[in-house]
Amino acid sequence: MENLLRPLIVVGGSVVLTLVIGWATDFLLRKADERHHETPLWGLLRRGRIPYMLVLFAALLRGSYDEAELLESRADGVGRTLTLILIGSAAWLVIRIAAAIVETSYSRYASARAHRDPARVRRVRTQVTLIMRVVSAIVGVVAAATMLLTFPAFRAAGASLLASAGILGIVAGVAAQSTLSNMFAGFQIAFGDMVRIGDTVVVDGEWGTVEEITLTFLTVHTWDERRITMPVSYFTSKPFENWSRGTPQMTGIVFWHVDHCAPVEAMREKLRDILRECPAWDGRAYNLSVTDSTPSTMQVRALVTAKDADDIWTVRVAVREQMLGWLAEQHPYALPRVNTADAILPPSRNGFGNGNGNGHRPSQDGVSAQQRRYHGNHSSGRPDR
Repeated sequence: MENLLRPLIVVGGSVVLTLVIGWATDFLLRKADERHHETPLWGLLRRGRIPYMLVLFAALLRGSYDEAELLESRADGVGRTLTLILIGSAAWLVIRIAAAIVETSYSRYASARAHRDPARVRRVRTQVTLIMRVVSAIVGVVAAATMLLTFPAFRAAGASLLASAGILGIVAGVAAQSTLSNMFAGFQIAFGDMVRIGDTVVVDGEWGTVEEITLTFLTVHTWDERRITMPVSYFTSKPFENWSRGTPQMTGIVFWHVDHCAPVEAMREKLRDILRECPAWDGRAYNLSVTDSTPSTMQVRALVTAKDADDIWTVRVAVREQMLGWLAEQHPYALPRVNTADAILPPSRNGFGNGNGNGHRPSQDGVSAQQRRYHGNHSSGRPDR
């Protein structure tokens, strides 16, 4: 009977203590979250309750397993398994706690600065994201190394690995040259303030918003819902446009090709009326000028302003559409025209064009336009010239 009760008491006691301590901790965090609405720390810490309970259970059972006298022949294997669970859950818990602290610090900073300097908030967000990835990677590597050191075979191989660390480091550095360059480029982007999450960029002719930045790649969310993933080393070695650097205000250009007789002054007044009715225009400036001329048309350019890249696109589209509609309705003569004329066909081999002897194109009834004019003039009594 004692052989049955002892394992039940040890295992059951560990489970009960884990549930009680976990519930009490979660209750205290929930109460703290209700009292302090200004900070999300306590609510974020509650996300770590699962790894927290795993740490408690593994630690309690690992410390009291010898008293259970259960599977004594496999005690070493069970103990090592519990140790591995303890190390893994502890690493998981550390990552959750670090994420809660970093996220709380960022949210406080963002709430205080968002209305004054959104660009600085995006920069801090980029740095926080990369810092959390680095912390997670370091904790994961340390946890994996600690797990491996629990096995005697790996402990014995540790000395030889340390002795050849220099050679292994050189080989690994050469093999992972591209990956390492991307990692260093990721740090350079994050802390050099080259590009931030939320920035509007133009890369290889593609316009979009930076959606994600990691240590090795960067994702751009384009206007047509595509995601372009590029190595971060691209942004440190090639030029790109960042429309969010400095102030987000932008100036846009709209071109029209119109006839030479187009009313330019009336177009200026119409541009002013269009912008006054466009909510995306920021009211800073506008201009309309003739910038080029060809034998058949002239080029008219309008300059408009807006507070950011999204609004400048809206303003340009509205100005282009409404101006073209106004020209087509009020001044159709101002739209580009193509002048046409009857084609004169080359004479045939015998000197006559198409067999009618006058070089003109015959009509469908076989009578040329010149012949019709001749007969018409004689029928009206006018001499033919």
